[in-house]
Amino acid sequence: MTRRIPASGINLFQLIYVLIQEYKDRSGLEPMNLSLGNPDGVPDARLLELQAKYAKNPAYDFHTYAEDKNLNQFAEGMVESHTKLNVQDFPHLRATPIAGIKTASALLPLACGLHLPHAETRKKFHLVSNLPAYDVIGTWTNSYLASNRTVWPLYSSENMRLNVKRLRQELEAHDAKWPELIFVIRPGNPAAVGARAEEWKELIELCLERGTRLANDGAYTALASQNHTSLMSVAKDFPNLEWVELFSVSKSFNDPGARLGAMVGTKEFIEDYLLIKGNTDSGPVPFLMAAYAEFFKNKILTQEVLKNLQDLYARRLKYVTSKFEAAGFQRACETDAGFFTLWKCPRSVLGVDLVKESMASGAPLSEVANRKIITETGLVGVHFTGQAPDGGPDPMLRYAVCTDVLSPAFQDRFESTLAKLKVQY
Repeated sequence: MTRRIPASGINLFQLIYVLIQEYKDRSGLEPMNLSLGNPDGVPDARLLELQAKYAKNPAYDFHTYAEDKNLNQFAEGMVESHTKLNVQDFPHLRATPIAGIKTASALLPLACGLHLPHAETRKKFHLVSNLPAYDVIGTWTNSYLASNRTVWPLYSSENMRLNVKRLRQELEAHDAKWPELIFVIRPGNPAAVGARAEEWKELIELCLERGTRLANDGAYTALASQNHTSLMSVAKDFPNLEWVELFSVSKSFNDPGARLGAMVGTKEFIEDYLLIKGNTDSGPVPFLMAAYAEFFKNKILTQEVLKNLQDLYARRLKYVTSKFEAAGFQRACETDAGFFTLWKCPRSVLGVDLVKESMASGAPLSEVANRKIITETGLVGVHFTGQAPDGGPDPMLRYAVCTDVLSPAFQDRFESTLAKLKVQY
């Protein structure tokens, strides 16, 4: 028997898990895992109490399929906790629960009509998304759905910001003047950079010109500093714009296992999504939805829990970024939100010419660097290759702080490792 899907389709993060296991088998040590983009904590104890309360409640609605039910106005509470806006104040908008952002975002091209039985619809469909990115939407559109994705590159020389002028140039260059959907991740992954109101307005102007829908994966919104503006806070004032924004309890409340979030946007876009979603999943876990809905009723407590988590990551980031910079690493962009730091890839570590190894192996420089650092030191990051303004590659390494980087044991080993790397650019 033969496989139907080539092994080359392995998810980037699955590869990192392989490298981690190889290091453990070879060294007998646990790695310093700064690759993990999942919270290392668990939800606040008061949230856990509510979850237990609803898990024990025998009411049928808490244990059957949730489907499209919005128990106790969970979606509105989730959106308000992230944006300070009440969906019900805007008659042209709607919010709905989702079973995680990854699943929901993969369905958005279909919600924009990619599958419709018009002649050559799939060949004419165009989605725009950023690179470098955790590229779920690109994989679905280009590979799984066999359609067209136009890359809107983010440049480290521009601090990975949304540059709409460059987007216009890309649309012209790739004969994609009328894209059906523009999908962005703000604050980003791996570039934890937020969005400004002026950037949203410029992008909205383009979408209105071309009849394009706009979507933002806002998973890291609640972990953002003051350097980020949600899409909703701007898009709500453009009634002719078709848009959605997605939020998740995974990052906001240390609860990735809940597989629970909310999508807010224009009614028509949300309703198109629900048609596709109805043939895809049966909704999130209802008792968890109900627990969060009750939690959101206490707005002061909700903001306290969000602030505590934001402060924790801020302390971790301050420590890690200062040590990377002291070791000679160069930033690829600032960190406005969450727990990612992004660095330009060095040309040499541990006295090894990484450029030479990259040319000999044919592997990207960032992958060669990451493999070398993991193999020799156990310091685990994630490698990405972006694009430079001249069209060449822009190799980068992403290190997260989803582990207790403030513990003395970690710091001793981490600082000793950085001193040995002898980073050169």
